[in-house]
Amino acid sequence: MTNDRKPTVDEIFGIMQKTMGTIPEAIQKVAKVDESLLYEHLRSRSYAMPPEKPALDEETRTLIYLAAALAGSSHSCVEAMANKAKVQGIPAEKLLETLHIVRFALATRVIGDAEPLFNVLESV
Repeated sequence: MTNDRKPTVDEIFGIMQKTMGTIPEAIQKVAKVDESLLYEHLRSRSYAMPPEKPALDEETRTLIYLAAALAGSSHSCVEAMANKAKVQGIPAEKLLETLHIVRFALATRVIGDAEPLFNVLESV
């Protein structure tokens, strides 16, 4: 979305189908009930992942997005990024390592969050 012409919903869906292998159900629904939210979503995507002069390659972007979706418990985003990873041909080893990193980060969070409990346990 770098030019002034706004793509149609069908064009957006075509791009999603090509790059992700599917059109997420939530995106299909938002286009029906609030088309402006779909365009805001695209604007936000361009802000987060600039199409011109990107610092990260597409595979890395997909893995980061997948990790965030896993950590945030967003089933629909995990599904979308899993589909996108398949279309991109990201190897299973990279997907599994991403999953393992997220699992470790969440486990580490639990240990960090338990610090007040550890304080009490030290004095018992």
